[in-house]
Amino acid sequence: MKESDSKPASVDDYIAGFPAEVQAILKKVRATVTAAAPEAQEVISYRMPALKQKGILIFYAAFKGHIGFYPPITGDAKLEQAAAPYAGEKGNLRFPYDQAIPYELIGKLTELRVAQDKAKAAAKKRKP
Repeated sequence: MKESDSKPASVDDYIAGFPAEVQAILKKVRATVTAAAPEAQEVISYRMPALKQKGILIFYAAFKGHIGFYPPITGDAKLEQAAAPYAGEKGNLRFPYDQAIPYELIGKLTELRVAQDKAKAAAKKRKP
């Protein structure tokens, strides 16, 4: 992203701040996550695009050499294993530009976060 202290006003503004090749990747990530979470709202949080339902589902962001995907994924051993090659030091995922971006995996991870968000919201409703 362009070096600036200002927060992007929208996801479109965020994406527009990158070179064309990174914009293309971000647009495809955006389409993938919004398709996987059709009820979620797009927001900017921590200066990154995010999807919010009851709570924040996911964040994604472009960096110098990769796309970052947050938060760390837990709760599904098969997806955790599939995401493991992309895990950074804190478990957040990094998808390098010089490798094929695993859009299908990104979609499945987003679907998992939607299910987890719904379960968390339901559990809160049941508490007195």
